[in-house]
Amino acid sequence: MMNDRSRYPVWLFIGFAIFWIVWAIRPRYFEVWVVENALMLILMALLILTRKRFPLSDISYTLIAIFLSLQTIGAHYSYSKVPYNDWFSALFGHELHEGRNHYDRLVHFCFGFFLAYPIREIFLRIAGVKGFWGYYLPLDVTMSFSMAYELIEWGYAVVEGGDAGQAFLGTQGDPWDAHKDMLLASIGAMISMCVVGFINWKFDKHFGDEFRESLRVKRAEPLGEVKLAELRSSHPD
Repeated sequence: MMNDRSRYPVWLFIGFAIFWIVWAIRPRYFEVWVVENALMLILMALLILTRKRFPLSDISYTLIAIFLSLQTIGAHYSYSKVPYNDWFSALFGHELHEGRNHYDRLVHFCFGFFLAYPIREIFLRIAGVKGFWGYYLPLDVTMSFSMAYELIEWGYAVVEGGDAGQAFLGTQGDPWDAHKDMLLASIGAMISMCVVGFINWKFDKHFGDEFRESLRVKRAEPLGEVKLAELRSSHPD
């Protein structure tokens, strides 16, 4: 019989599935919606397949679900057409701002902010990283994923072309759009790791010792040609 904790990801998945189905009705650009959701389905498949052997924490699953919910809305409209100004105006009687649609920038920031922690959990539990590396490596990987996504956007826009290609690319005439998106994802991940670091500093009495130990040189000898010489000496011709 499952306990309450093991039920939580199931109910979270059901809630997200209902949310996704609602937003899957009549997307603005069907081709863009398919590509956006293909990437999301790959992530969902990985989470489902690893659920028994490597379950993440409820916090990680929740953060992933929040990000995917934002992405689901963006995929429905295409990011540059999300009518958040209309929603804000309906609630408060005036628009949030004029000019460029910033929903894509919000999602890129949230990509770093919400996904850096699950990435950190994976590093800690699989690679066994500690101290400084438990904060730097999630930031580094988040930045790498952000860069990879920008390359996917560029590749799709080149291959597909037309309105669908431009809708997926979503630059809205800004030649520095990709750079700003990657910067926002990096800032989001940095803030997330700073929050986690502060909590650990506040409540973990071994925080300082672990941080210093993680930066201590573990092997004084260099690698490269030295390691190659070791390998050759252990396997003589």
